Amino acid sequence: MITESRKALRCAIYTRKSTEHGLEQEFNSLDAQREACEAYIKSQASQGWKVLPQHYADPAYSGGNLDRPALKRLLRDIEHGKVDVVVVYKIDRLTRSLADFAKLVETFDARSISFVAVTQQFNTTTSMGRLTLNVLLSFAQFERELASERVKDKVAASRKKGKWTGGTVPLGYDARDKKLVVNRAEAEAVRTIFRRYLELKSFARLVADLDNRGIVTKRRNTKFAKFQGGIPFTYGPLAYFLKNRIYLGEMHHGGKWFKGEHEAIVDHETFDRVQQLLKSAATARKVKRSESGAPLVGKLYDDRDNLMSPSFSSKNGVRYRFYVSSAMLRGRKDKAGSVRRIAAREIEGVVEEAVRGKLDIADASGQAITERIERIVLSDAKIRITLNAQDSESPAPTIEIPWTSNKASYDCVPAPSKPKPDPTLVQAIVRAHAWLADLKNGRFPSVEELAESAKLHPKVVRQALRLAFLAPGLILAILEGRHAAGATLRRIPKTLPLAWSAHEQMLG
Repeated sequence: MITESRKALRCAIYTRKSTEHGLEQEFNSLDAQREACEAYIKSQASQGWKVLPQHYADPAYSGGNLDRPALKRLLRDIEHGKVDVVVVYKIDRLTRSLADFAKLVETFDARSISFVAVTQQFNTTTSMGRLTLNVLLSFAQFERELASERVKDKVAASRKKGKWTGGTVPLGYDARDKKLVVNRAEAEAVRTIFRRYLELKSFARLVADLDNRGIVTKRRNTKFAKFQGGIPFTYGPLAYFLKNRIYLGEMHHGGKWFKGEHEAIVDHETFDRVQQLLKSAATARKVKRSESGAPLVGKLYDDRDNLMSPSFSSKNGVRYRFYVSSAMLRGRKDKAGSVRRIAAREIEGVVEEAVRGKLDIADASGQAITERIERIVLSDAKIRITLNAQDSESPAPTIEIPWTSNKASYDCVPAPSKPKPDPTLVQAIVRAHAWLADLKNGRFPSVEELAESAKLHPKVVRQALRLAFLAPGLILAILEGRHAAGATLRRIPKTLPLAWSAHEQMLG
């Protein structure tokens, strides 16, 4: 009689438990799962099955996703050809997600890996086996979703009764025995923040005041440094803090507030006065922003990813308009980029001219230009403009402009007593003369080659070259800031008259 030799099948046992409950026991659920799987593998010894010594166990990990260390290690070993059969106690130990199970089955099939659940014997290499597995897994996912809904309903009912159900503990409270308890030292800091905001009426002054007093966000003992708190307040957290009705002794759920079991820290009169001040300040900011006429609002950032907001000041009857880094507005000068604030007309003019040249839309309105811009990043060496992508598959086009900021300039309207040149117009004239010189000395044989070098359309270059032929008297007036208000880059016609006297008459 000839004995048929069988290939040894290396069996990896995977175990999982959703919670930490019971893991401290000498013989826990993970041990029971592995024991059952080992017994099954021994029953298949005649088929050449052998247990691998490695333990693939995930204690206290959900089956709703694949982000589990032992499972990842198992999949790596499968990729390296170290496993022939994956054995689990039940299918839902591997995953409770039908989509994730489909990914795992695809991985198993690619490596010819068999999958076995010892309490539900199936062969994944057959279509009937896959169908049965999918049906069972659908029920496992359904069970998981039902459990999730039960938890949500329980949390909702508890919140409506004013109970604390967990989450981030706010400044002024500690969590004890599943309840919020007032922390006396932090509660005094909370009252100080509310009181000082009513006195100072400004986030900027309040931030500086809290820094001087050493008042910071709540300190927490967590494994991750980013969640440990104890950092200075900034505008966003302060606004959320001052609107939080939990300090009135209320509990939030589903967009509504309910009477809570915890003790209030702030009285209703103080809280209502703060809300009124916040509302009036927000209205004033909206009015100021709408009156600023800042086309780059919401699009301009410094090189440390701070949004640059429009602002203005007035002196001697002259209104100065500029963009300022939000880090400066929050009182965080050390967090601001290399350009903290910039004259509005300076940056607006440079950006508009660059976008017109890139898109060859010389006749488009300023609003149309702005609508094509997605984001602008400003540094002391360059301006990076990201335009809107034309479709989802195409990358967003970008423009990079070498540039040096005039950090002493904060305004776009020169004072009558101290005339200032239009930087955009001056830059355009200088560039036109440089291009004309390049054409004269033969560096570029044609306008087309010059345009290709500048990455612009030849039409844009030809229109820009007209500035090299302005009347000398007009150029001098522009450089000294004495030119008429009508002599702007947009007002200079595309076709100039030949007589220089006509230039000065035409532009005042």
